[in-house]
Amino acid sequence: MIQIIDYGMGNLRSVEKAFHSLGYPATTTNAAAVVRTADAVVLPGVGAFARAMEALAAKNLDTAMLWAIERGKPFLGICLGLQLLFEASEEFEHRRGLGIFKGKVVRFSGPRFQRPSAEQPAELRVPHMGWNSIRKYREVPLLSTVPDRAMFYFVHSYYPVPEDPRLIVTVTDHGGEFCSSVQQDHIFACQFHPEKSGPVGLRILEQFAAPLYGPATHPEQGGRPDAPRPWPGR
Repeated sequence: MIQIIDYGMGNLRSVEKAFHSLGYPATTTNAAAVVRTADAVVLPGVGAFARAMEALAAKNLDTAMLWAIERGKPFLGICLGLQLLFEASEEFEHRRGLGIFKGKVVRFSGPRFQRPSAEQPAELRVPHMGWNSIRKYREVPLLSTVPDRAMFYFVHSYYPVPEDPRLIVTVTDHGGEFCSSVQQDHIFACQFHPEKSGPVGLRILEQFAAPLYGPATHPEQGGRPDAPRPWPGR
């Protein structure tokens, strides 16, 4: 079973329903013991970084996820679930994250996003909300059926800055390019919401699940009809 982490933040049902639409077994859980039995783990979420870390720690979900990751179980982080994988966030001063990746989470603001162009607006709209395109930095299996510059749905005010740029899979332009997805081995995480991005988003969810369960049973809803490409090392 794909276990979707329920720590009280975010619309988990939309992620669960997206997997079900493709014919994959997925459910939500807030029990650390159940996370340890998962075939794969999904960490979604929206909201405050510090509150999320506190909620995960309160039920030992943070240690259960680290346990699953250390054992090579496929892991998908979505939106806040991407940011939590990093060492710290500047939201409400500095708060520690899971520390799986080196780097920090910063806010959209200030001169760092100003371009020397007359077309650049005086102020950057925050939060970054709505549809935007991704530019592939490198190819990975989960995006193998997603075209470059495909449109995805975003809603966030913060974004990660990886210490190692080799983690970056895609970048997105919002007053300047920022990291919108990362991958290392069996861990993939994205700032955008594949479950809210229509057929192109469902392709990512199928590529995540198919190495475990086979091709989607409903390819007309966004899954690919041909055999999926495996995760690295699988």
